[in-house]
Amino acid sequence: MTTTTTTTTSTISKRQPMGAFTALFLTTFALVLGAARADADLLQDVCVADLSSGVKVNGFPCKNPSSIGANDFFFAGLAKPGFPNNTVGSLVTAANVEKIPGLNTLGVSMSRIDYAPGGVNPPHTHPRATEIVFLLEGELEVGFITTSNVLISKWIKKGEIFVFPKGLVHFQKNIGRTPAAVITAFNSQFPGTQSIAATLFGASPTVPDDVLSKAFQIGRKEVQKIKTKFAPKK
Repeated sequence: MTTTTTTTTSTISKRQPMGAFTALFLTTFALVLGAARADADLLQDVCVADLSSGVKVNGFPCKNPSSIGANDFFFAGLAKPGFPNNTVGSLVTAANVEKIPGLNTLGVSMSRIDYAPGGVNPPHTHPRATEIVFLLEGELEVGFITTSNVLISKWIKKGEIFVFPKGLVHFQKNIGRTPAAVITAFNSQFPGTQSIAATLFGASPTVPDDVLSKAFQIGRKEVQKIKTKFAPKK
């Protein structure tokens, strides 16, 4: 009996340091995680963007609170349809921090996209945001491509919603015979947009012809021909 008691006591004493270490680790982890997330929320009520400031930060510096007003949080630009009179047949009207200075530091923005019949919002990405679209009118084919080169696509109609994950190439096409329109929302005040064709063939300075020729398996003459279509207008 004495031997058994000694063995049990010894086992408990060996386990106590491990239990204490685990508790210490979990406590430390919680404190570090809490500290890492401490600045996730605003440290003030608002930070209306001072778009005229020469100071460069990740976002925009704040206006003096005494100089802000309701118009800093207002934009009427999405109320009326746009006129997609261009080669792709779509027009994007952005409602980001450049249009609504009050969005600064809030992490949200919107846009409206209008499509002519057969119009396309060409393949593009938003490097800083996930996008969700709500179809106001018409019918669209929408889709995105995963990093495994899998196309996820669907036809949507009025009142339906589709989501494009952050950073993935995606597109929309009006498949109806009438104009279509969507309202989009982003989890960024300034999501950024990179249109694949315009980025590669319209960059300045230009992407070398041989790089594009090998990437797309086409001749340099074809590359130069495509570049002329995306050259910046003078």
